[in-house]
Amino acid sequence: MPGNHTAIMPTYGRLPVTFSHGQGAVLYDVDGHAYLDGVSGIAVTNLGHNHPRVTAAVAGQAARLVHTSNLFHIELQESVASILSDATGMENMFFCNSGTEASEAAIKLARRFGHQKGIERPQIIVLEGAFHGRTLGALSATGNAKIRAGFGPLLDGFLRVPANDLNAIHGLGTQLHDVVAIMVEPIQGEGGIRPLDLDYLNGIRTLCSNRDWLLIFDEVQTGNGRCGSIYLCEQLGIDPDVLLTAKGLGNGLPIGVCMARGVAAQQLGPGDHGSTYGGNPLCCAAALAVLTTLKEDNLLEQAETLRASLLAGLEHTLQDPSLVADIRGRGLMIGIQPNVATDQIVQRGLDRRLLLNIAGGDTIRVLPPLVMSEEQAAELGAGIAGILNDIAAQEAA
Repeated sequence: MPGNHTAIMPTYGRLPVTFSHGQGAVLYDVDGHAYLDGVSGIAVTNLGHNHPRVTAAVAGQAARLVHTSNLFHIELQESVASILSDATGMENMFFCNSGTEASEAAIKLARRFGHQKGIERPQIIVLEGAFHGRTLGALSATGNAKIRAGFGPLLDGFLRVPANDLNAIHGLGTQLHDVVAIMVEPIQGEGGIRPLDLDYLNGIRTLCSNRDWLLIFDEVQTGNGRCGSIYLCEQLGIDPDVLLTAKGLGNGLPIGVCMARGVAAQQLGPGDHGSTYGGNPLCCAAALAVLTTLKEDNLLEQAETLRASLLAGLEHTLQDPSLVADIRGRGLMIGIQPNVATDQIVQRGLDRRLLLNIAGGDTIRVLPPLVMSEEQAAELGAGIAGILNDIAAQEAA
């Protein structure tokens, strides 16, 4: 029946709030209360809510053509692919609906690469703490045992190693002859905003080149301006063979892309993979608007500016600097690890009309939109500090 929420499968621990509309960095609930958005729909609405260029593009395209399928050429999809190619050096793109689907495409691509080399059971090296999605292949590559629990048997063909341990990968390469790829997030998002060391990333790039393995970069969360460049690999100076994106590319419309270059771009042909909805005109209109806006409005520069304002607000309001153990990440992908319990933080944020998230069990994950003002960023940082101050006072009482 309409309004009967029990009809929804209970796969989410939803917070007690329903939003009706948004503008920029602010969401409004059905009662008209305004909330400062520090989550961006989990790193999705990088351009904020109701962005005029995205809204116009989606509305205009919806009035013309929503979907045709990939049986036909899609001009908007080809335009998005051209921009992504120019930005990344990637040669071929597979369009899908999500980051998880982009991960699945990369796994298939890597396995095909192995089979083309005569490897019957290709193996992909993945990292502890990684998150690549929740469908079966992506879940098998994910490093969180709690997320994997209860869904076995999972796919084999994945070798799990500690993050930032190049010797562990060298050891596998020496012992095994069926490794075909390494799949990493340059900053582990769900794992607690944990950047991989640059020396480590350069080391695995060299290792992949020397051993004829593919390097797969999962930039579903780090990409589309969030860290201060279109994709983080540009800042890091590392060229992956396969690059995955989704989330912020559509600013709320479902779109993901598995990009490939070199030999990786030659692995999949007609009939090898597909998606009914992937890269349809509506979603690509949104993506084209996002990529155009990031470039023309100089929003990439905002990531570090807003980060500085947010952290300044945090620092100035904290009553005791030792309440924060660590701050990690780049740009507007911020992990604040407190020295107080985190179980109350999200609800206390909601009480203060701030939207926050916990990742990795012990880290406040802050993912505000690039269109946030410096004043709003400082307010968000100060609000987080106020929450930590309150929890510390409660714990001391």
